Amino acid sequence: MQNTGKILRFDETRGYGFIAPENGDEDVFVHANDLLEEKYLYRAGRAVEFFVESGEKGPKASEVRLIRTSTASSPFSTPVASIGSAVPAPEPAERSEPVDGALCDVLSAAELSAELTEVLLAADETLTARQIKQVRSCFLALARSHSWTDV
Repeated sequence: MQNTGKILRFDETRGYGFIAPENGDEDVFVHANDLLEEKYLYRAGRAVEFFVESGEKGPKASEVRLIRTSTASSPFSTPVASIGSAVPAPEPAERSEPVDGALCDVLSAAELSAELTEVLLAADETLTARQIKQVRSCFLALARSHSWTDV
């Protein structure tokens, strides 16, 4: 019987983690060999469907597949906290003037858009072009309202 649940944690380096079944049963062990998609996609909070087998040390997931959420209700299928923890902080840019705490780099809209696209792709390569464009549009409007960009 196929089950659904959410990834509690998954260590990409070690190749294993745990799933919390939606029905409230005990957590299920998952190994990278049982994932149907690339292991870097399996992050805490992502919804999955899977089969449960009896493993040596308890329940074990097999044929684990990510559940894609509908973009009609929300363009963001990955929680913000997951994105923040999955994407390393960018290196500070070279500055031509000292920063006194009140000043910062002001990027052009095109530069900000390009950097934002790279961050979004690094956070989740499953984002569609439409989703990326929507996020960029909203973020650029916010950036302009706060004078974070020069246009």
